[in-house]
Amino acid sequence: MKLKLITGVLFITTSLFVKAQEYVPMLDSFNEWKFTTCNFGCITDTYFTDGDTLVGGESFKILDGYHYISRGFLLREDVAEKKVYIKIILPNRVENYLLYDFSLSEGDTFEMFNPITPFPEEGGMFLLDSIRSRTLVDGEAYRHFYFSPAPGNTASTENAVWIEGIGSLSILTAPGGYPDINDVGHLSCAYKAGNHVYENLDSIAKCVPDILSIPSNKDTNWNLTLYQEENNIVLKNAIGVTEVLLFDISGKKNIEIFNQSQSESIFVDTTSLQQGVYILKVLGTNGKTKTFKLLKK
Repeated sequence: MKLKLITGVLFITTSLFVKAQEYVPMLDSFNEWKFTTCNFGCITDTYFTDGDTLVGGESFKILDGYHYISRGFLLREDVAEKKVYIKIILPNRVENYLLYDFSLSEGDTFEMFNPITPFPEEGGMFLLDSIRSRTLVDGEAYRHFYFSPAPGNTASTENAVWIEGIGSLSILTAPGGYPDINDVGHLSCAYKAGNHVYENLDSIAKCVPDILSIPSNKDTNWNLTLYQEENNIVLKNAIGVTEVLLFDISGKKNIEIFNQSQSESIFVDTTSLQQGVYILKVLGTNGKTKTFKLLKK
């Protein structure tokens, strides 16, 4: 087995054995990750979550930027189970993977999948060697998961590192990828709701968010949620919503609903809609807006 030393990870305190602590969700807010590769000069790319979508009655975050600009990479987190899934919508098929399982304990094994990355798509079984709690740049402690290929794994030969609430130190969609800034690359910066959480300044001067500089008319605390109920899309926590608009992918307006009575729930009847992609735009008081991407099957 080829072993390498992972360097350049900035820790504020020394390593501590992990103690019982509350789960830190990964997709509970807007996310931004910066990823640096230094093969022939250093290049830093940015990827981020950009809006929500509803597929098959389940709510997903849309992954955008970097090599996810097709917006066909959809992330879903089961907070109760501490698991993160990805749905990849390709021209001729849809693929589903369990990317992360933060409920694992030391000594457990986990099958890694690295879809559409330079790493083996079927990365094989990995052994969770240790879990350590380390304080990052926001002053909070995050559990770090350290993996090595399990005995008999011939697909992967290098170690992997996850951070609860952030993801892999390699490409986000490569939980089994080895973080090497001089090869495939290494996570440089991570932000949650615009707040600086993680940085590795080995090859960049500083971390500066750009995707999550949210305009003042976008209220990140506007806790709107969507779910599917038979032939209706239900918008919950709708107090403050003034209008709901539904457009097809060509920009044609199909539905317009005014929430004059300030109902807590708004029902959007999708019975008459054809299969396809739709954009649901929600308007609220004080210029607040939020947009969801929907897929009608």
